[in-house]
Amino acid sequence: MATDVKIINIGANNLSEHGIFCVKNIKHEGYQAKFDWLKKRFADGLKLKFVYFKDEKNPVGFIEYIPGEYAWRGVEAKGYMFIHCMYLKSKYRNKGYASRLLEKCVQDARKENLFGVVVIASQGPWLAGKEFFLKNGFELIAKKEPLFELLVKKFSKDAPSLKFSRTREKNLKKYGKGLTVIYANQCPFIIKSIKELAVVAKEMAIKIKIVKLKNCKQAQNAPSPYGVFSILYNGKLLANHYISKTRFKNIINKELK
Repeated sequence: MATDVKIINIGANNLSEHGIFCVKNIKHEGYQAKFDWLKKRFADGLKLKFVYFKDEKNPVGFIEYIPGEYAWRGVEAKGYMFIHCMYLKSKYRNKGYASRLLEKCVQDARKENLFGVVVIASQGPWLAGKEFFLKNGFELIAKKEPLFELLVKKFSKDAPSLKFSRTREKNLKKYGKGLTVIYANQCPFIIKSIKELAVVAKEMAIKIKIVKLKNCKQAQNAPSPYGVFSILYNGKLLANHYISKTRFKNIINKELK
């Protein structure tokens, strides 16, 4: 592997220096929301690693992972390491850098004597696709709805099974009738999406209830496997990740017909 690439461990001591990767502008409200969320998660064992390339001032990729019992996704993965997010700029893909990032996660999971590494993949732009993980020794063990796929790299054949959270479906009705948006600050782009949805709801004279998830258990049992964002209408899951205001308008208009 080329020596012109560095992987930096990001923690509470150097988070201010390196930032949050996805948003560069520290005045962006999503930046501060994610920054504060990260600071609290380091105590739970969250790991954040940035890839720096010699010709780039800013990081070109990152990976964020956490012990499974603290995952902010709709999964039951205690005893495993769980990957929240992983990204690499397109010009640096297919060169082994992403695999090197993933290997850091695998090494940490082994050091902590965990059973393996888990990820929820998706073909949408908000999560990595399954192909990369399959190529790196993961196996597909479950699917949920059209979008989400659960993959695992077990360190031994007798490692315990894991699954999508079963309690999510039971929690759909508890939010009652009307329009409800459920979110957490694990993703810095969610705040902007919520503000846009609130504006559209007001224009359409629809009352909107916004629920912020306070801990990982709530995220694990949220209506969407994505965990940190859901849109419900009368107990029905309309969107399982953050969406544009145009997409939101189209979905609501379809429901109101």
